[in-house]
Amino acid sequence: MEGYRSFLFFLVSSLLFGFLGVIFVLVWVLYWREGLAWNGGAAEFNLHPLLVITGFVFIEGIAIIVYRLPWTWKCSKLLMKCIHAGLHLVAIVLVIVAMVAVFEYHNSFKIPNMFSLHSWVGLTVVILFFLQLVMSIFVFLLPIASDSLRAALMPIHGYMGLLLYGSIIATCLMGITEKLIFTLKEPPYSKLPPEAIFVNTLGLLIVVFGGLVIWIATRPAWKRPPNYDVKAPLPNGGNPTDTADNTTVTDHKPDLELNSDAARKRNLQLDEAGERSTM
Repeated sequence: MEGYRSFLFFLVSSLLFGFLGVIFVLVWVLYWREGLAWNGGAAEFNLHPLLVITGFVFIEGIAIIVYRLPWTWKCSKLLMKCIHAGLHLVAIVLVIVAMVAVFEYHNSFKIPNMFSLHSWVGLTVVILFFLQLVMSIFVFLLPIASDSLRAALMPIHGYMGLLLYGSIIATCLMGITEKLIFTLKEPPYSKLPPEAIFVNTLGLLIVVFGGLVIWIATRPAWKRPPNYDVKAPLPNGGNPTDTADNTTVTDHKPDLELNSDAARKRNLQLDEAGERSTM
């Protein structure tokens, strides 16, 4: 990998900021708010920011960059696709639970649903994310779609992945600000009480983590080489092939060639994007 030390720096930094974001939201709901519970009250509402930031920000960020981890490049493509899809599934399950919690809270206190920009954008992102996930499973994970269909959908797939993740970050910031405005009365949010300072810092952690994830995901030098795959020899002694994407792997390629620009271009296949995409 080119710039391996730089990659490690950004990777460790992103994980640090993401983990701190999860810790900050947990401290927020346990120390300043009413804790966590499933009782239709404010403690149930607190599950909403906790699960959204944990699932849709932190776990989703890891899902986006999992293909960039060079120590996973010797794993099979199918295994990495399953891990990639599995992380997305965990994220969407947590977000669905978070949405149920906030709707139950609103209904318990007769608060109108879906009136704010935060709720409009949030629901739109969840729906598009779910559609993106389903489409990705059928097109890129399961051996159903043709190479031409994969190639046609891949630009949309990659663009939508990063667009949705950026929208998730923006939606979280809107929700945090909305919550502080509604709940901080004495002193008000405009006076910057300690809770406001703490939660604003949480927002900055989310922004930095999201920025680092997108940076790692968009660096061409840090993408998994298209021909870096481990295959077992076939019983008939022929060259091993990946039946999932029809990519032939040449044995005994030097490490230098594997990471050269010429090798990348020469071995680029239609399904390469599927393994290097952000869902």
